[in-house]
Amino acid sequence: MLLALALLPAAAQAAEPAPACDARRVEAAGFAATKLCALLDAPARDGANVHAIVVLRHGAVVAERYYQGRDRSIWSPFARTVQFDAFTRHDLRSVSKSVTSLLWGIAQGEGRMPALSTPVLDLYPELADLKTGGREAVTVRQLFTMTSGLAWEEPIRYGMRNDETGLYWRSSQARYLFDRPLAPGGTVFNYNGGATAVLADILTRRTGMPLQDYAQQKLFAPLGITDWEWQKDVRLRPMAFAGLRLRPRDLATIGQMVLQRGQWQGRQVVPAQWIDESLKAHVETGDGLQYGYQWWSGTVEALGGKHRWYAGFGNGGQRLYIVPTLSLVVVSTAGGYDDAGSGRHAGALFRSIAGSLTR
Repeated sequence: MLLALALLPAAAQAAEPAPACDARRVEAAGFAATKLCALLDAPARDGANVHAIVVLRHGAVVAERYYQGRDRSIWSPFARTVQFDAFTRHDLRSVSKSVTSLLWGIAQGEGRMPALSTPVLDLYPELADLKTGGREAVTVRQLFTMTSGLAWEEPIRYGMRNDETGLYWRSSQARYLFDRPLAPGGTVFNYNGGATAVLADILTRRTGMPLQDYAQQKLFAPLGITDWEWQKDVRLRPMAFAGLRLRPRDLATIGQMVLQRGQWQGRQVVPAQWIDESLKAHVETGDGLQYGYQWWSGTVEALGGKHRWYAGFGNGGQRLYIVPTLSLVVVSTAGGYDDAGSGRHAGALFRSIAGSLTR
């Protein structure tokens, strides 16, 4: 009965959201209803600027809740109060990077993409003048794992100038990224939105399609996702590193597809091999977490043991958590942009949700 009531796809279910916290549904899915329902009630009481929480177990929507909160566009410093609901698209910020990785995996499965061992500048003949000082050895794989060694500063305080802001207007994002000092790379993680922008540019060149068109045809349409937006920079390029906007339940659909190793309703949307390789922990990030190909990973305590999770993280508390061994997907959105506390709150919320499992 649980599955019949609340199975995805999200697009088909959005018109009839699941009850915010139905105790029978929650317990049938293996959660302690008192704990999970209390977690969903908390943001409305404690003033946390959480906008939505969606919980899936075994492919079914177990619980979801939407809240009123302050929010602002990636293009605006001014916040406004929004009453969020199941139909409201939300900024995903850097969760966009994880979706861009999925698109690369699809194109790689079609035989369109270069090997990850390819030096990036070999793909840009017009940048031959930058093949000096070790830049010529930076590979596509190093862009995915953010271990290129290229100097890049991306502080959390968005209002202050940082290297990411140049991506919004530079004519060549690849030149902007590679025309900078190079430190010994290959092993040290340094968060770098420019790497994602260049990966998206390579994807666009190789597929011959704008990023948003490729995403629509190869990812969103197969998943039944119809209400989305990919915000553009001043040169009208989709911001692969930060611009995607989705409804939370549609983001949960993507998470469920990843949990199923790229399969959706009998179709292999993303090659399973790419899912496995991109989620793998390729580098330590220095804060106890690991990073793959634009995906974060770590462990969470649940059911008396540790379980590995994989996630897309976005500024302000945007999170997509996937825990295959628990058959669990958790999405949360929030408005705590440029506040490190928002990320800590989102992590604590996820740990509490996983910790409320009883079987």
